Amino acid sequence: MWRRIRPFVEYGAALVLLLVAWWYASGPMGMPRYLLPSPQSTVSTLWEMLLSGELLPHFWFTLRNIILGLAIGAVTGVAGAWVLYKLPRLSTVLDGPLVVFQTAPKIALAPLFVVWFGLGLTAKLVLIFSLVFFPVLIGALAGFRGIDSRMHDLSVLLKLSPIQRLTRIDMPAAMPGIFVGLKIGAVQALVGAVLAEWISGSDGLGYLMTYAGATYKTSLLFGAVLLTSLLGIALHAGLTALETRVLSWKVQDGR
Repeated sequence: MWRRIRPFVEYGAALVLLLVAWWYASGPMGMPRYLLPSPQSTVSTLWEMLLSGELLPHFWFTLRNIILGLAIGAVTGVAGAWVLYKLPRLSTVLDGPLVVFQTAPKIALAPLFVVWFGLGLTAKLVLIFSLVFFPVLIGALAGFRGIDSRMHDLSVLLKLSPIQRLTRIDMPAAMPGIFVGLKIGAVQALVGAVLAEWISGSDGLGYLMTYAGATYKTSLLFGAVLLTSLLGIALHAGLTALETRVLSWKVQDGR
């Protein structure tokens, strides 16, 4: 039971400490409100937007883009890792291009994605995908390559088909590496979604940040940042809890 709720307790404690520090800086330390609004004014601003019906559409827009981009990046990353694991020569050939793709600054490529794919959903998903794909690919590939060779011998002895070997041996054994990539990719997906909304569009938490910054509404700006942080914490904690459940065999074995 404790293993399941531990991530949420840890992230909750970190959030409480952050809020206390925020309250102290904006209250007893006396920082000007136009530089650092108080937690109370920030929450009040968010509450007013929630009641007026303005907040939820922006929140769901960002969440939808994160989930779609993360799902596409995760599926293609794991599939690509499995192909490279099965074809070592292809892995050697593609190693250089993949590194170049990953090291290219995405903030510089984002405007190009807008030019190529327009201002709609496609450009945003491509940007999120470009940030998610590589971490998942590397994590999954490390997981596949770390499979004990004796497991391969066992699959031959049991006369498993390629699909059975994938589902019964390769995927379960690679799950620790896949979850490492997924947790990194989830954070990257959040960054990509917000960045895409900064550059183009009129919806999402990223748009709220740019709007609040341009109109000097610091309470709204901090509120959007707070919601984004909470969303990132929730994604990471959810994946950690899912990892604990899926890899319960690994925890029980103490490995």
